[in-house]
Amino acid sequence: MQRFFILLITAMYVAAGLQAQGESKSQSEDIFDLNHVGEVKLFFKEKNWDHILDSLKQKGYDQRLVGDATYGGKRYEGVGVRYKGNSSYFSVRKDGYSKLPFNIDFNHTNKEQKLPGGYDKMKLSNVFRDPSFIREVLSYEIARRYMPAPRANFIKLYVNGQYLGLYNNTESVEDDFLERFYQDDKGILFKCDPIWGDETPSNCKEGEKSSLQFLGKDSVCYMSKYEIKSPYGWKELIELTRVLNYEPEKLDSIFNVDQALWMLAFNMVLVNLDSYTGRFCHNYYLYRDKGDAFQPIIWDLNLSFGGFRYDGISGSPLTNEEMETLSPFQHYKQKNEKRPLITNLLSDELYRKMYIAHIRTILNDYFVDSTYLKRGEELQTLIDKYVQEDTNKLYTYEAFHKNLLETAKADKVSVIGIAELMGPRTQYLISHPLLTKEPPLLKKAEHLDFGDIIAFQSTIEGAERAWLFYRYGEVGAFYHMEMFDDSGHNDQMAQDGVWGATLEKIEGKEIQYFIVAENQYSAALLPERASGELLTTKVEEKTVKKEHNK
Repeated sequence: MQRFFILLITAMYVAAGLQAQGESKSQSEDIFDLNHVGEVKLFFKEKNWDHILDSLKQKGYDQRLVGDATYGGKRYEGVGVRYKGNSSYFSVRKDGYSKLPFNIDFNHTNKEQKLPGGYDKMKLSNVFRDPSFIREVLSYEIARRYMPAPRANFIKLYVNGQYLGLYNNTESVEDDFLERFYQDDKGILFKCDPIWGDETPSNCKEGEKSSLQFLGKDSVCYMSKYEIKSPYGWKELIELTRVLNYEPEKLDSIFNVDQALWMLAFNMVLVNLDSYTGRFCHNYYLYRDKGDAFQPIIWDLNLSFGGFRYDGISGSPLTNEEMETLSPFQHYKQKNEKRPLITNLLSDELYRKMYIAHIRTILNDYFVDSTYLKRGEELQTLIDKYVQEDTNKLYTYEAFHKNLLETAKADKVSVIGIAELMGPRTQYLISHPLLTKEPPLLKKAEHLDFGDIIAFQSTIEGAERAWLFYRYGEVGAFYHMEMFDDSGHNDQMAQDGVWGATLEKIEGKEIQYFIVAENQYSAALLPERASGELLTTKVEEKTVKKEHNK
């Protein structure tokens, strides 16, 4: 038994968590190094470059202006540049500011040209509606602990010798990102962000933005609500919406349910309402990997921590108190058909308990002991002098210092302080009736190889049921099956607290897995941050030659 426990610990390290996967590049070759503020310089031969970029953006074109760039002392020729964003571009331009958001393609004319680490794009955000400057970077850092999420840091930007200011540099959800987390970039990719102003054709069911409602079988009904990034995929997206809305019990065969639960829990804890959860129901990606499962990917976190006040239920903006006490069951309580990813997942009792377990984990990791606040202070210290030097910043230097702790003005809008929100919000959530219930205790888990069968077992206290979540290989959806005690029971009659299940072995295929235990009110996971951290059978080990229980 001791030998298997050692193997288990080894397996946990081999199955490195998502944050390790996402941050494995050398610091010396890392354009997303959060300990270093990089510098990008753009050069255009056109003196009216800003007018050209404006014209392309205003007309809705994806064309780019070609110029040269330098980064890290190296020159990159023929880069393609365009403005990006919606409110962060149009609102800022309307108010007459020159600090606009950029999308820079470093291999636009030369497909072999790459940034250090193999990256080819920089997406530079102008910190719109975030006087603190850190909402996006801090939020992504938290998210990466639990799910695949872009990396982000800070970059100084110059154009034709003029310093435009300090920007957020956020990793693009494409090639390198998809390869790193899903082992290929050839699958189906949707950016779930509606095309503003487009109307749904009259022959389609009425739907709300990128809500995953089923709108019929005609792809034209979805084209104004989702932006396809791959050569094909409408049929698969439509089938996903059909299953989610009408056969949710089959969803786990084509969708990573646990990853969605993490995304929803994250949005709720951090009051990230410029998301699927809020009014506009957007700002996420869907990627169908080579295991034929859709993976939800969180995106665009500059208005996290209460920077956007519309929850998709109330017509008016939420007050500070309403954000602090926003129910973790918003939409679910109202049985809101316009948010099927929330209402249909949380209608499943097990998924609802897992969702609450994820909220508990995020709170304990970052908010109960104010880890988020300490990290926010570190990030602000890192960029303090660069913010002070940024004469084009959208908000004042005083607001930068103030907004980590308390409300600051962003033009005419009051943006709540991060700590001002999260202090009371944390107290509200940890006092929620379901979060005060004691969850089961999972002490350890292990797997035993019997040749054609893999046996999984876990030592658990205080559980009424237990589940093995598993998949063959490193991509695809997670299925789950019930675990039983040694005598075949699935309740508290397990005298030794050991629960087990078996799976057939497929040669050449590792099994990635995690355990979920539940009692009447709560659930717990092992590893706690699954499916961001996983156990695996990949470690080489000799076959166990003895009888086994099925």
